[in-house]
Amino acid sequence: IAGIDEAKTEFEEIVSFLKEPDKYTIVGAKIPKGILLVGPPGTGRTLLAKAIANEADVPFFSVAGSEFVEMFVGVGASRVRDMFEQGKKHSPCIIFIDEIDAIAGSRADDASGLMTNSVNTLLQKMDGVKSNDNVIVIGATNYPWKLDSAVNRRFDTKVFLGTPETTNEISDIIKMHIVDYVEKIF
Repeated sequence: IAGIDEAKTEFEEIVSFLKEPDKYTIVGAKIPKGILLVGPPGTGRTLLAKAIANEADVPFFSVAGSEFVEMFVGVGASRVRDMFEQGKKHSPCIIFIDEIDAIAGSRADDASGLMTNSVNTLLQKMDGVKSNDNVIVIGATNYPWKLDSAVNRRFDTKVFLGTPETTNEISDIIKMHIVDYVEKIF
């Protein structure tokens, strides 16, 4: 991944924790329960989450928040429970929820009550993840202000991914694409 050097350095410790959890738990260190990746479209939130799982060599469970939107009461909540059960079975792992604002919007704005069950279940499951479960929930959103305040509090680490700003970040992106292009030709 190129162009997000600051964000990459923030995740080096998490990757190390996932690779060797015993090394950290012996000294009482705790892995973050939730990481919220915030930024405009195209800044690499999903790519970064996949790269963390790949670098740590742990299972990566990915789901879009819109997949939890319920047509019938209880379906979204059931999907949330299933996702966390799979995560605990395959720990250490990363559960990635893209477009988390689609499932975890403010309950005060939910006139139908359909989203409220899913949000409540997400809160319960995030609270139920213990530090020794080695399950990290990563959420990604373009709209952090739309998240329910209780959900927002569950993400103890927030990382903003903006557009590349320095000439080094921009040149790294260009170099990466040139190398990919040259490799395809030859």
